[in-house]
Amino acid sequence: MSVTVRPLTGGEIAAAIDDLAALRIAVFAAFPYLYDGDIGYEADYLKHFAAAPDAVLVAAFAGARIVGAATASPMWAQKAEFRAPFEQRGIATDRLFYFGESVLLPEYRGQGIGHAFFDQREEQARRSGATAATFAAVIRPHDHPARPADYTPLDAFWRGRGYAPVDGFVTELAWKEHGEADESPKPMQYWLRQL
Repeated sequence: MSVTVRPLTGGEIAAAIDDLAALRIAVFAAFPYLYDGDIGYEADYLKHFAAAPDAVLVAAFAGARIVGAATASPMWAQKAEFRAPFEQRGIATDRLFYFGESVLLPEYRGQGIGHAFFDQREEQARRSGATAATFAAVIRPHDHPARPADYTPLDAFWRGRGYAPVDGFVTELAWKEHGEADESPKPMQYWLRQL
């Protein structure tokens, strides 16, 4: 089945929140995130993210089913904990766009959908006056016990899109991992591209 990628707006976002929350939980449960998600938390997170001015939520549809999604919004509209590391490094957040996540069910990967997600988010960033885009990716050791033998990091894909890790720009974000009783901080590497 062919896949259509397009931004959701207004009521479409509200109608898709539960499906998008379930999708995030399903995709992030796998390595490298190993996220033990909560549907209520995810729905609240997505509602907050989508409410930011100039935010975009891009969805991939196989028929009527959402099989992937990506978010982006201005960094200045993010929570202080996300903005602070940039501001502390003298990086202006008023011209920076934050790419929240890009999730896609495994059976739909390798068809160019990831590129479509980046294309549409970068287009929205430029329309909003941003001059750079950023995202964070979890850092896992190469010998992590949950790492699948066939796991391929996305670094080459991101570099091909013009992004590069910002040297020394590692922060922490806490979430509950499968097998953990509570949330614990995970190291996150920021990547950046000038638009």
